[in-house]
Amino acid sequence: MKLRFLHFLTQGRELWFVKDVCGMVCVGITWGLVLYAQFVVCFVMLLPSMDVNPGYALLNLFLFNTLAFLALASHFKSMTTDPGTIPRNNATKEKLESLNLQPGEIVYKCAKCYSIKPDRAHHCSVCKRCIKKMDHHCPWINNCVGEANQKYFVLFTFYIASISLHALIMVVSHFLRCLGSQWQDCQAYAPPTTIVFLVTLSFEGLLFLLFTLIMFGTQMHSICYNETGIEQLKNEKHWGKGDKWLNVKSVFGDKFSIDWFLPCSEPTMAKTDVYDYIV
Repeated sequence: MKLRFLHFLTQGRELWFVKDVCGMVCVGITWGLVLYAQFVVCFVMLLPSMDVNPGYALLNLFLFNTLAFLALASHFKSMTTDPGTIPRNNATKEKLESLNLQPGEIVYKCAKCYSIKPDRAHHCSVCKRCIKKMDHHCPWINNCVGEANQKYFVLFTFYIASISLHALIMVVSHFLRCLGSQWQDCQAYAPPTTIVFLVTLSFEGLLFLLFTLIMFGTQMHSICYNETGIEQLKNEKHWGKGDKWLNVKSVFGDKFSIDWFLPCSEPTMAKTDVYDYIV
């Protein structure tokens, strides 16, 4: 069953993985915090109230766990999808001659990985590769955010923000309900323990809600204006921004559908950028 699930997420492709200690620690922290939130939501807040309000508990159990699953699946896809790397050492004389360059046409070669470097590609010192349309390297997914995995990263930030907001709303509701009933509906744990769980989940939810909302907004702005984070920092603006809707479709897929919101669905790209030196 586990192998079938991984095959479902990866569409049978070989997994990409960056061997970076800092990134692997950040990945462990990310998954640990999401699983902790699931524990508090399910076993501290919702399941103890099943007898009192089963409709409320079942609805929120389904909603929260569905969003948490989508968040972790998006994170897994962001982490294990090749972001758009260019093969090392492909800037050979034979390869350059096969490009049939016109007089005056320039080809850039990366001095670190010795690859032909397309326009808008940048070298990542952590991945040790040139990445097409690289936005930034994110330690929380232990990977670069580039042309091939930006959709999954955006979905990850969106779903983490969603479960953070959902958790905060449930914490407030649960705390008020427990106070109103003198903790009679909160019998799974003693009141002090429950308060500790609620306070820590509130802090986690608020922190991640703000962080992921900022990241989501930044990513969507970059996509709409066809400008990566690195290009904004370097003030590189030698290409057209194009139509915003077309720019969005170039990341999420050619046709708007539910597949835009599913991390298991690979987008059918209608690329706005043409790379002349595809390898």
